[in-house]
Amino acid sequence: MALNAKLELRQSQSLVMTPQLQQAIKLLQFSHVELASFIEQELEKNPLLSRDERDDTSLLDPAVPTDPPAEPDAEASQAPLAAEETQELSLGTGAEDFAHTGEIDADLDSLYPEAGAASANDFIDSGLAAGGLASIGRGGGASLSFEDEGRSLDQYLSQQPSLKDHLLEQLSMAALPPTDRLIGANLIEMVDEAGYIRGELDDLAHRLGTTLPAIERVLTVLQGFDPAGICARNLAECLKLQLKDRNRLDPMIATVLDHLDLLAARKFTDLKRLSGASDEDLADMIAEITRLDPKPGLRFERTEVQPIIPDILVSRRNDGSWHVELNSETLPKVLVNRRYFTTVSRKATGADKEYISEQLQNANWLVKALDQRARTILKVGKEIVRQQDGFFTHGVEHLRPLNLKTVADAISMHESTVSRVTSNKYIGTDRGIFEMKYFFTSAIASSGNGEALSSEAVRHRIKQLIDAEPPNKVLSDDKIVAALRESGIEIARRTVAKYREAMRIPSSVQRRREKMMALRSSSKGSQT
Repeated sequence: MALNAKLELRQSQSLVMTPQLQQAIKLLQFSHVELASFIEQELEKNPLLSRDERDDTSLLDPAVPTDPPAEPDAEASQAPLAAEETQELSLGTGAEDFAHTGEIDADLDSLYPEAGAASANDFIDSGLAAGGLASIGRGGGASLSFEDEGRSLDQYLSQQPSLKDHLLEQLSMAALPPTDRLIGANLIEMVDEAGYIRGELDDLAHRLGTTLPAIERVLTVLQGFDPAGICARNLAECLKLQLKDRNRLDPMIATVLDHLDLLAARKFTDLKRLSGASDEDLADMIAEITRLDPKPGLRFERTEVQPIIPDILVSRRNDGSWHVELNSETLPKVLVNRRYFTTVSRKATGADKEYISEQLQNANWLVKALDQRARTILKVGKEIVRQQDGFFTHGVEHLRPLNLKTVADAISMHESTVSRVTSNKYIGTDRGIFEMKYFFTSAIASSGNGEALSSEAVRHRIKQLIDAEPPNKVLSDDKIVAALRESGIEIARRTVAKYREAMRIPSSVQRRREKMMALRSSSKGSQT
């Protein structure tokens, strides 16, 4: 068998993930917080990118100059730049402004196939102006003003004391020797924002070079501070301290607090056996415990959780349709400084000129990718609102089954693109703020030829039935199934149990015990 060398020409196709395409995919799935952090990094790396610090009036008024402050240059001041050299690229100017995108080795069409294909929708306002994405780059912000009526400087500077400050103030007034004051200050440092001691007392004793009994003695003093229940080491101790402060701590209720696991599991028979209490006594003790504060430290100032800022805002118009727009607070405001590029490129040679050209290409690509990201989020949001019109109009009971493929087919996108868009993105409505993925739910079949229902709507219906049940007619899972079938919902008993447990609703037996005990406790209170 002879071996011969020959040349063959073959044609094949392959998908190449260029760095620009990878960056566009990352931008699409970023939340607005992650996007803001990414933009800050790009502003530090790329000298041609600058933050748009113009106010809303300058963006709306075409007569206001759009150029950011230029770098001082004597030659540039003597020779005015041409109009095409001073052009600024800003987020939302439209794809036609990107003159250098032909040099890029990746095309956004592979990620955003809908780019350039505009379709009118009379039902939903797209929020797009004729010249591009009008809302992009118009970040809103509230400025602090001291001219408000009825407000003074003291109101702005006032601050509630923290929990640790409150405890240290009481420690300074306590009649303790210096050694115990030092131990008390270290114990207060171990208190978390809920008011509990976090950490081992043995480690503190070893670190301070003292004994464990000395630490526990000072801890007993701290546990007498305001608020009641502070500096406890566990929940049972916290509740006992509060009952002791009210002079309501007796051996019977102390036994119940020592077995909080049985109380959480609603094993009332075991609790009555251990404490020797009757049904009426146990009901009174449970009512007393529920009125206590399990986290006494939270009433003081603490670090506030950052509220969720929606990416899309939905509001009803006068004609009953829905207005969908991007939230300007979550959109980055970025400009490409072509004036600075023109000034620098005149003097740059060799590697410097290659570097500045590469930075211009990256800046153009980033601005275009941000523009397409915003358009894609808005397009997906519009389709979600259109598909779930019943929810926005009537509530969760009218939430329809929806999957990614339905939305992707409707807007001519791939499912993976829709999945990235809906990750960590939120829609603000008059019913609250919802994650985009909340509107994608599985279907529950209906009896007859009726339309299938969303699993979230069925879960809401189950909760409504349980909330409305009287104490003497608690619904079992079988009765809930029968009630749902009467309303046209075909569902299995195990599915009802799964949904009920997911909502942390106890079984019918446990609910009956709780409601009867609460009923007896309320009737006794009315008699007294």
